[in-house]
Amino acid sequence: MGRVAIVTGGNKGVGYATCRGLSKKFDGDVYMTARSEERGRAALEELRKEGCNVHFHQLDIDNQASIERMRDFMKEKYGGIDILINNAAIAFGMDATEPKGVQAEVTLKTNYWSTKNVCDILFPILKPGARVANVSSLAGLLSRMSDSDMKKKLKSSGGGLTVSNVLTNEAISHI
Repeated sequence: MGRVAIVTGGNKGVGYATCRGLSKKFDGDVYMTARSEERGRAALEELRKEGCNVHFHQLDIDNQASIERMRDFMKEKYGGIDILINNAAIAFGMDATEPKGVQAEVTLKTNYWSTKNVCDILFPILKPGARVANVSSLAGLLSRMSDSDMKKKLKSSGGGLTVSNVLTNEAISHI
């Protein structure tokens, strides 16, 4: 079985560029994933026009069955995963009309909880020596947080996942 790299949210932006770069340097198959099959296949065709050898697999990180299908496919075809790049995310535009609390809840559901779920489901099939990269934005920096009490709690948590889960839920309740 060959080597394989997965890029979640690979149909645009940083994920698209990552697929392009990996296809030129990685000795194995590169899978671009996207929530939308149509947009994913369109992006795949653009990369192929550039001479990039990239494959596509639909993946909606907000959908557990979709993640499980990806896991099962990778396990059956490759015996596991060599590289996982968690890039899939959402962001509200500056002109979004949804209340800030709704924006925070929706954003954290995808960008934190769904990414964590991807890790929970895919990590058991990581091959020995596998690599994982989690892509994030500057929006997640503690220095940008205005709630000083929450900032202190996050700094003192030491990055523990259980503490992070609790504090993420607590942070939403303050918005």
